[in-house]
Amino acid sequence: MVDKEGKYLGIFSRDEALKMAGEKELDLIEIDPKANPPVVKITDFGQFKYEQQKKEKKQKTEKFSETKTVRISPKISRHDLEYKKIQIEKFLTKKRKVKIEIILKGREKAHFDLVSQLLENIIKDLADKGKVSEPPKKQGNKISALINPF
Repeated sequence: MVDKEGKYLGIFSRDEALKMAGEKELDLIEIDPKANPPVVKITDFGQFKYEQQKKEKKQKTEKFSETKTVRISPKISRHDLEYKKIQIEKFLTKKRKVKIEIILKGREKAHFDLVSQLLENIIKDLADKGKVSEPPKKQGNKISALINPF
């Protein structure tokens, strides 16, 4: 049995544990039922549920923020391109993977070589911040590359 602060209290029978929890006006919660003997904790059940929900929510948000996607147009101006590079550098310094996508529309699809050159230049400029894990590849109407931080 473990108390509210996480301090080990010892091994007790079920009835003794319930009596101790009742005396403290708290709940007896089974933490690890597969252990021998099962691990239980004396704590407030409402607070315990709240902390569990907080942990689950934090884990969900961490999963979604692993890879950042930056979309660039083939007709991007120099200033906008520099700003996008700064954004990508910030993501890489925060240890995030960055996927760079260039979406081609209409007649832009005919100039694949120019767009791939643009992407190669971006990758060269970011060589000191991260390494390319997926080289540029064409997927339908877009070209993408994945950069991992060092």
